[in-house]
Amino acid sequence: MSREAHAFVPGHVTGFFTVDRGEDPIETGSRGGGIALSDGVAVTVRPSDDTRVTLNGEAIQVEAVERVLDALRTTATVTAETPLPLGSGFGVSGGLALGTALAANAVFDRRLSYNELVTVAHGAEVQSGSGLGDVVGQARGGVPLRLEPGGPQYNYLDAIPARSRVEYVTLGELSTQDVVGGDTDALTDAGERALSDVVEEPTLATFTRASRRFSREADLLTPEVKGVIDDVAEAGGDAAMAMLGETVFALGTGLTDAGYDASVCSVDPAGATVEDESPTA
Repeated sequence: MSREAHAFVPGHVTGFFTVDRGEDPIETGSRGGGIALSDGVAVTVRPSDDTRVTLNGEAIQVEAVERVLDALRTTATVTAETPLPLGSGFGVSGGLALGTALAANAVFDRRLSYNELVTVAHGAEVQSGSGLGDVVGQARGGVPLRLEPGGPQYNYLDAIPARSRVEYVTLGELSTQDVVGGDTDALTDAGERALSDVVEEPTLATFTRASRRFSREADLLTPEVKGVIDDVAEAGGDAAMAMLGETVFALGTGLTDAGYDASVCSVDPAGATVEDESPTA
């Protein structure tokens, strides 16, 4: 058993999605499209008599992390750092779950495969109500398209073969559970149309347009977010809303050109990884 292990999980902004419920959490998920970000979640796991989680130095409770450790039959201290805000559409909870699964597997020598660990983290997210598709997108990296829902045994992923500078501005939070916990028929219809458009023309420009239309058709676009998107359009750029948060993302320099003090990162091509392990005790 190692003293500690480290994992990095890219952030993930979803442009459009569906809600697909299955009989089992690992069958449940979403179809849609997103972008894995070089800004992500760095997770360190150390053996401990009880489970404790800190994010950016503050103690927090994350049900998905606790479910991951329960599935791996262990307890641990989980220390995470990220520049991304929690609850604003960046997949931070998914990053915590997946990073914990990857690092705990190394620390406790559980000898599970990558897909098995992604399945554990995806199921934990679904059961916790904190996400439907972030984990599988974060595991893939790049600009993943989720063509079928669920964990690795059930889903089917493709991707847009491109990379880009990514800018983002966060205005506030939205509750994932409030959005996906009710009637999602209209949202799913809008997500299917957006996914169909991007599959037909898998480019970053089409992705951004489809994402922007989805936010309107799914009735998720807030006036504040719309104002930022309109400012970017007036400056000659292209922007959309990140699901689920009051966050605007743009590819290239759209937000900067519109006068916003945007955070800047890039598309992360590699997906979630275990970074290293300390020597065995």
